[in-house]
Amino acid sequence: MSVNSYLSTLSSELVLSSTENTNINTSITTLSQRLNWYFNNGELHKHFQFGSNTRGTILPRTVDSKSDVDYMVVFKNPNGYKPETLLNYLKNFMHKYYSKSEIYRDSPTMVLELNHIKFELVPAVQDDWGNLSIPSKTNLLSDWMSTDPTGFNQKLITANVNNNYRLKPTIRLMKYWNTNKLGHHYSSYLLEKWIVDKYNYFTKSSIKEYVYDSIESMSYNWNDSQTFKDKIDRAKEIVSNCKSFEANDYNALALKEIKKLFPEI
Repeated sequence: MSVNSYLSTLSSELVLSSTENTNINTSITTLSQRLNWYFNNGELHKHFQFGSNTRGTILPRTVDSKSDVDYMVVFKNPNGYKPETLLNYLKNFMHKYYSKSEIYRDSPTMVLELNHIKFELVPAVQDDWGNLSIPSKTNLLSDWMSTDPTGFNQKLITANVNNNYRLKPTIRLMKYWNTNKLGHHYSSYLLEKWIVDKYNYFTKSSIKEYVYDSIESMSYNWNDSQTFKDKIDRAKEIVSNCKSFEANDYNALALKEIKKLFPEI
């Protein structure tokens, strides 16, 4: 088996199984119904799923224990309550309907851990023009920051088509590497965005080429840990070895080498 065939097969195995997908969809439907029941006095504008699950780039929990579903709850908030109050509303909602599940705060979200998936509920507010804002973690001048939770989806869809449907498999592979070899060093969303921006207009001929080029393009900052720097350098060395083996028709050795970064599931 070639490196490209192996990575292509692995990327397919990183898609949610039909059972996992069904369980998640059932949980989303239940969550939506319960939000409607709990906030039944017109407190909400709307609520909806967003994030990697809506883009088809979420990883199964078997390979990423931190895999989660992002869910936005948009409050009308006529009294101008601060994020803390809205987060408490969501916490009380969770304790009413999910009292036996693990519930905790991970600013600026409330996290609900079920047996098969983790939900991150994000409180939001909406202005008169429909623009959304979520709690700000870094802006000292405002409690809120603007957001476009579904805007990236179309950009990814377009880029994936322009790249002959190879970007989503590449994203899943790079997220798998980030999860299992880098300890989630990179933000999942920012890693996806980096890949989409990088290859929006510069296509490659195979999934292998995207993966090789992505790793070769990785860099680190002076203040990153030496452990992380060593991992990036090692990954680049492995890619270099793979290319050398392939150039000399040692495909079995190249395959063995790439599995050091992308082990079998």
